[in-house]
Amino acid sequence: MIIGASSFAASLPELRMEVKSIELYIPRLGLYRGSELIKENVYKLRDSLSTDSVLTSIHAPYYGEAPTYPAELIVDTAHMGKAQFRLMEENIFLACELGSGVIVVHPGNAIGDREESFVQMVDNLKHLSSEAENCGVILGLENKEGTDPNNLCCTVEEHLRAIKEVNSPNLKATFDIGHANLTYSGDMEKLRDFARELRGSVAHVHVHDNIGRPGGKYLGDMHRAPGEGNIDFSVLKELHFDGVYNLEVFSIEDVRKGKRMLEKLYINY
Repeated sequence: MIIGASSFAASLPELRMEVKSIELYIPRLGLYRGSELIKENVYKLRDSLSTDSVLTSIHAPYYGEAPTYPAELIVDTAHMGKAQFRLMEENIFLACELGSGVIVVHPGNAIGDREESFVQMVDNLKHLSSEAENCGVILGLENKEGTDPNNLCCTVEEHLRAIKEVNSPNLKATFDIGHANLTYSGDMEKLRDFARELRGSVAHVHVHDNIGRPGGKYLGDMHRAPGEGNIDFSVLKELHFDGVYNLEVFSIEDVRKGKRMLEKLYINY
């Protein structure tokens, strides 16, 4: 197990002191001016990260409804045009430059006919997986929360179907335990089944907590520290995965809480 954290939790120097891997959240890094990638800033970040042994992954642009998410970086993988393909291909370039092994990718939205949206997402992911293969990186398709009926790849069946239909060694799963908890309304047995079904297909894991039901902002997707919701994190053992477990929380204090939980889980594994 490699414990990591997202860069929206704290500054890179703070995170380096706490974890062995950092998931780079693109809007926070100053790499874009509007929709333009500033390559000089990419090279500065690369040089900064090269000073120690910290691992990195990248969270690719996605469909963000939060008012703080930059509109120029919105990507819906089921409905992509030229600008969205360019953004995603630039993030694959970033992974090459920074030595990041995994790029987290969100599934798309079901707009109109769900099956048509799903098929278009698969076609788009096939193209992106081919680009990723050229750079030697893995795309980790994330499961989304079922509290938003427009999200694709919420259930384990649809998540695995997408991966199988893309049929690329460069597309695997990012298992988001918080999203799965919302999809299955806090039912731990269903959560365990989800993890078991994904076993062998996982490239990356997102760790955060919630109460398993919609409410408040983001339809219940609270991204709380482990222990502040209802998730039994021993579910993670069902994955049989020894890669990066990324704490997708909002503060350095929550990173530390999550780190203690994961360390205890690992010791007892």
